[in-house]
Amino acid sequence: MKPSTIAIIGAPLDMGSDRRGVDMGPSALRVANLNGKLSALGFNVEDVGNVSVKQPESMSVGARDAKYLREIATTCEKLGEKVERAFAEGKFPIVLGGDHSIAVGTVSGLARHLGSAGRTMGIIWIDAHTDMNTPATSPTGNVHGMPLAALMGYGPQELVEMFGFAPKVNPRNVALVGIRDVDVAERALVKDSGVTCFTMREIDERGMRSVMAEALEVANRGTDGFHLSLDLDCVDPDYAPGVGTPVAGGMTYREAHLAMEMAADSGRMLAMEVVEVNPVIDEVNRTANLAVELILSAMGKKILG
Repeated sequence: MKPSTIAIIGAPLDMGSDRRGVDMGPSALRVANLNGKLSALGFNVEDVGNVSVKQPESMSVGARDAKYLREIATTCEKLGEKVERAFAEGKFPIVLGGDHSIAVGTVSGLARHLGSAGRTMGIIWIDAHTDMNTPATSPTGNVHGMPLAALMGYGPQELVEMFGFAPKVNPRNVALVGIRDVDVAERALVKDSGVTCFTMREIDERGMRSVMAEALEVANRGTDGFHLSLDLDCVDPDYAPGVGTPVAGGMTYREAHLAMEMAADSGRMLAMEVVEVNPVIDEVNRTANLAVELILSAMGKKILG
């Protein structure tokens, strides 16, 4: 059973990408009445506000193979502390991004709390991208393409060793769903790390029900539950145009909802984050509205109530 109280935590970070705008994602989701709609489902909702983030214009880019790394790490540490505190208080954290680099903070906070009690977690990473680059393989140096690698122990030490331990998750408990855009140099780590990767072809051939059932089995095998990391670019741009890195050929509206509904039915979700909503290139907050609908499905909303 999920906790009766949800903690909403905003992480308005957009330094992980070259395209600006996802820092407004938390506001767009709140404008779409996320809090009110979660309350209507019967949850107590506590919005703890946003993690403070400096503006890129006031920062040095730093090393070109991992841009803004220091500030991203600092922001993720602050986020991780908020997530850990909420989870320790028995609340269900929902983190609103921001670019996908914030996942380092969300998962690090969860993993530290679970690890202190000898517990472990899995991850279901729903995304068009694998986000398993390192500074050595990234063609752009954008850190939002590196968080999953860092959580498994690969990449910049500022991210890998956050809170003094690594890895945060065993790759064999990581399932990626909806993948359709992987950098050439990134592929070796995806293949060799031990993660389970479901591409869009597998969703096409097998259907979302089969793929998501196996993803849930991977993330829950020997763990105490899983974290759901949802990048809105998993959905086809026809349905979600306002995302950080849109890629054609993604999930349909119903496929995305089915994935969320199955996550809810499992009763094993520990926390959730929604990232890469970019109002700057959206259409009248359409993508944020979809994101809110998907969060509601993940939190148990059903067609027949």
